[in-house]
Amino acid sequence: MRLGSIFTYPVKGCHRVTHDGARVEPWGLAGDRRWMIVDPDGVGVTQRETTALVFLDAAVQPGALRLAAPGREEITIQEPPAYELGVKIFKSRRATVPARSAGPSADEWLSDFLDRPVRLVFLHDPTAHTAGGSSSVDKVSFADAYPLLLANVASLDALNDWLLESGDERVPITRFRPNVVVEGARPWAEDDWVGGRLRIGDAIFRAISLCDRCVVTTIDQETAEKGKQPLRALGQHRNIDQGLMFGLNLVPEHPALITVGDEVEVLDR
Repeated sequence: MRLGSIFTYPVKGCHRVTHDGARVEPWGLAGDRRWMIVDPDGVGVTQRETTALVFLDAAVQPGALRLAAPGREEITIQEPPAYELGVKIFKSRRATVPARSAGPSADEWLSDFLDRPVRLVFLHDPTAHTAGGSSSVDKVSFADAYPLLLANVASLDALNDWLLESGDERVPITRFRPNVVVEGARPWAEDDWVGGRLRIGDAIFRAISLCDRCVVTTIDQETAEKGKQPLRALGQHRNIDQGLMFGLNLVPEHPALITVGDEVEVLDR
């Protein structure tokens, strides 16, 4: 098995950034989801309710973030030094995560782009957010639950076969917004990796759980168009413990630099 692709999402919900290599940190890939857009109540804004985020391009720069979107001038935002506030990934969560406001210029730019009042915040201390609420040792960025998501190309091929059989179009791996994509495994091999460890290059990860997918997988990541697939197919074929499963949640155990082409090895199960 080998590492076929690496992706990050500098602002939660934004368009992906493709990398040849990335540094694994205890809370995820370097630069991945350290920024988040929140509503006036401090709750994260995602593609679930604002599909226009697929058009938001973000690039991490030393000490700063560059934002670009169709029809708008680019803006560069410096990492904010102070003014801490509590934000939530989801409205249903009680606990807040301490973050820093990016300031009025960023807020105005994004509010105009999304046509709704929003603020941009920066997670200056990723150790303040625990992975899945599972352990004070496991830290995560502004991801929904876990530091990294792995997807398996062979599993996507199997899913696309189901889609074609039902008369639907194939979907790309980018629908699932993974961080790392594995090639050379058998379909659904990741089911057997849960509870074990994986090595990607020199980095080692704990395989925590399969990933229960949401409506974001039905959003075309290039056009923002919504559909019913692949959730319908996952409901027919991958309904496991009342979750529509695709992908594997990972927690770094031994951070290191990973590169496309690295060997992927299952260490234990």
